[in-house]
Amino acid sequence: MTGEQVYVSHAPPDLGLVEELFSTVKNFPFGVHVALEEADSGSARKRLKGRLANSDVVVAVLTETAATDEWVNQEIGYAVAKGIPVLPLYEDDRYVGGFIDDLEGVRIDRERPSVTIFYILSALRDELAPLGSLSVPDWYIRFPCTVPNCAHPVTLEIERGQSKLRKLKEHGKPLTASCDTCMSRYYFDPATIGFVRRESIPEQ
Repeated sequence: MTGEQVYVSHAPPDLGLVEELFSTVKNFPFGVHVALEEADSGSARKRLKGRLANSDVVVAVLTETAATDEWVNQEIGYAVAKGIPVLPLYEDDRYVGGFIDDLEGVRIDRERPSVTIFYILSALRDELAPLGSLSVPDWYIRFPCTVPNCAHPVTLEIERGQSKLRKLKEHGKPLTASCDTCMSRYYFDPATIGFVRRESIPEQ
């Protein structure tokens, strides 16, 4: 999982929703480009086209607003024409049509965003799954230790499949990662991979 690119196509009014759903997804070591739709100028739109063309998967956020957005529809059509996998992220079945009406997607649950995030991660893991038995761990997050005067790199390895992560969530068991230098331990939500808390070793 190195160098993969995810392009998120959405209507401008849905930017807040997109940022909420992809806040933890952006912590993984692959690129996530959220089309901000400020691109009214030709040069800005050309840059977006380049990012879209170099993407490994396109996430199409399909809401009532997006259903009539010309750029969302054009970006989906471009991805399909170029053979780039499209992941529909939709509020209603009515919004999944045309070239992508037979694709399995993720339903948006605004009341339970953590559930939606879990299924987004599941779908992306399927699309971006590494090839070969040597690609272990499948996914990881690397960050600097937040203990003052430490900043040693900490890696959260995510080797479990999504079904096992869901069971951990149901049983209230977090994922953990430790700093090898100060031995602080970090806890993460197994469903969303969101940060929960840090436990530091008291100074002697």
